[in-house]
Amino acid sequence: MVERQNYLKVKLFLKYMEEVQQVSKSSLDRYSFYMRHLLLWANEHSLGESLAIRPTLQAYAAGLPCRDGGNPLAFETQKKIIETSKRFFTWAKATYPKEFTKVTLTWIETLRPPRTPQLGGDPVYVSEEEIDHLISIKVSKDDLCLLRDRAAAARLYLTGERISAFTTSPILALDLRDRCVRQWPELGVHTKFGKKATTFLLPIPKLIDIVTEWDEMVRSNLPHNYPWYAPIEQRWGEQAFSKEPPGKNRHQALEKRLKLLYALAGLPYKSAHKFRHGHAVFGLMHAQTMADYKAISVNLMHDSLTVTDEIYARIMENDVKNRIHGLANNPVLCPDNELQAMIYKLSPQQLPLALTYIATRLSQ
Repeated sequence: MVERQNYLKVKLFLKYMEEVQQVSKSSLDRYSFYMRHLLLWANEHSLGESLAIRPTLQAYAAGLPCRDGGNPLAFETQKKIIETSKRFFTWAKATYPKEFTKVTLTWIETLRPPRTPQLGGDPVYVSEEEIDHLISIKVSKDDLCLLRDRAAAARLYLTGERISAFTTSPILALDLRDRCVRQWPELGVHTKFGKKATTFLLPIPKLIDIVTEWDEMVRSNLPHNYPWYAPIEQRWGEQAFSKEPPGKNRHQALEKRLKLLYALAGLPYKSAHKFRHGHAVFGLMHAQTMADYKAISVNLMHDSLTVTDEIYARIMENDVKNRIHGLANNPVLCPDNELQAMIYKLSPQQLPLALTYIATRLSQ
């Protein structure tokens, strides 16, 4: 049975995250899920005695089954449980110093995700060939649902939006003239951690044409503050735009419709998030300079290039393979001893500035 004081402290921690850290409602729901596992791990023991609890939190997380009860919980979920718990203990030690005396800062620092070997298999993302196949499906002008879903696939690939942002994006958030989408929380867009950014579409004309066709339809039939991925009602075999507000589980509706789109195309299903991966892979494959790489990272709304590297390094391994295999065909570059000497003189603080300057020059 979960110890009551542990439960009350977790509730206060979540309230702190909401009111002080100002995390979004969707993020708060995820924190609640992760903290539930912390409570179950501690069971009847006080969280202030966590150092003595066995198995350790890391071992407990590694042994959790996924929903089907078979395979272990996804590594990313295990990682979030550990990281959120670490954040809780840091807060708890500052808030309840006497009760958490035994929880040392050294122990808190040991809370790291369990070491798990990477599983084999090919990385999953929507390829250029797949998106071409999806948008090539012939759709009747009367089939609003399928027109919408085909346009959704094209837009997801072009923008790399997360599913929560896409399904809450109003019509006015998309500006095809400037080829951008305003992922602004004040417009009602649900972005990760409530971030605000204006991001840009990939320059792929055939996909932009599909998006434009649907964009013109919704703008001529619906208010500009209405969802771009608009609800559609069907009566007696006829389809029409619904004026009712969309449901809370709009992302689930999108996934179901994408499954239908894949079935019609005769392709194995890939989730909406795999379009974001496809967007990133397309950009990274076509990047020529460090400035291009940085632009892709910013467009994905990542905090740094490190985040982009961590997520997409394995997805890009086939490109790494091709480049390594092709090195022998590249001309040998003779080192410039004078240039090397100048670089060696740069301090660790000056090196990033030098790289930024070089990338800027190469992009001109």
